[in-house]
Amino acid sequence: MRVLGVETSCDETAAAVVEVGDAASERPRARALSNVVHTQAEVHEKFGGVVPELASRDHLQRVLPVLDEALREAGCALRDLDGISVTRGPGLVGALLVGVQVGKSLAAGARLPLVGVNHIEGHLLAVLLSDHAPAPPWLGLVVSGGHTSLYEVRALGQYRALGHTLDDAAGEAFDKVAKLLGLPYPGGAHIDRLAQGGDRTKYTFPRGLSRRSKTVQFDFSFSGLKTAVQTHVREHGQADLADLCASFQEAVCDALTLRAVRAARGAGLHALVICGGVAANSRLRALALERCAAEEISLHLPSPKLCTDNGAMIAMAGAVHLARGERAAAQMSADPGWRL
Repeated sequence: MRVLGVETSCDETAAAVVEVGDAASERPRARALSNVVHTQAEVHEKFGGVVPELASRDHLQRVLPVLDEALREAGCALRDLDGISVTRGPGLVGALLVGVQVGKSLAAGARLPLVGVNHIEGHLLAVLLSDHAPAPPWLGLVVSGGHTSLYEVRALGQYRALGHTLDDAAGEAFDKVAKLLGLPYPGGAHIDRLAQGGDRTKYTFPRGLSRRSKTVQFDFSFSGLKTAVQTHVREHGQADLADLCASFQEAVCDALTLRAVRAARGAGLHALVICGGVAANSRLRALALERCAAEEISLHLPSPKLCTDNGAMIAMAGAVHLARGERAAAQMSADPGWRL
């Protein structure tokens, strides 16, 4: 099965063609024939964050060239596809509408089946494009600019939410702290790079929800951490920028990996998948590997290019649903608040 995936939920215009064998199985064989991403980082950099209206306009300008490039790299035309998959939500409503309408138009014109998929599910299933993907059940930690959540993946298409952030997402915290420190947008990569030359034990920042109750033991909170960094900078300045970045990053990664391992133990799961844009962070990957090894939990990390928003993960998730006979209704529209 060859599926075209279209992703326009935020500030990346992405399209990919994925070839999937045994898409109805619990461990389908899959490979990306193409995976084209246009980032809007330069558009939003001077504003220090994503401007929804500008994001929508840029998607309108870029989506057809990105689609053409994805098909060209895959060496196929629309007639060679078995279906089209598009991100329906969650995300920015204007951005989502661009991808949904393009997907519906292509599917109608080429008489191809169409399915709308959840952006979070796309991140969770991106690992299936790796060589050594786990078979369900597994625990998924989705960590990005807009999402920080823990899901039990009982089977492909069957998910149980175990925990969410109660305020900022981890990637949002990275971007806000980077802006506070005068670093360019998006801030996560800049903090990661500076942190590699710093002392992560120099400052002790709060982990959030450390005095946990059973109702929030798998949840996250990063607003207090952001405030602590802001207070530190106001009182002490930021002369030791590398140490400051390293200490902040350690607090985020410590909280993420601690709760992920705790949730895996609590749910009796022996495999952990970390996905989403923040999963490309070098310290998060290293600390997760260390803690999973200590707990005898197998760790699975998509390649960095499959962590950030991309069309291949949407095509992969779509293939699973298409193989089960699911089809989008003619009146399908964007759903910016769609929960998995």
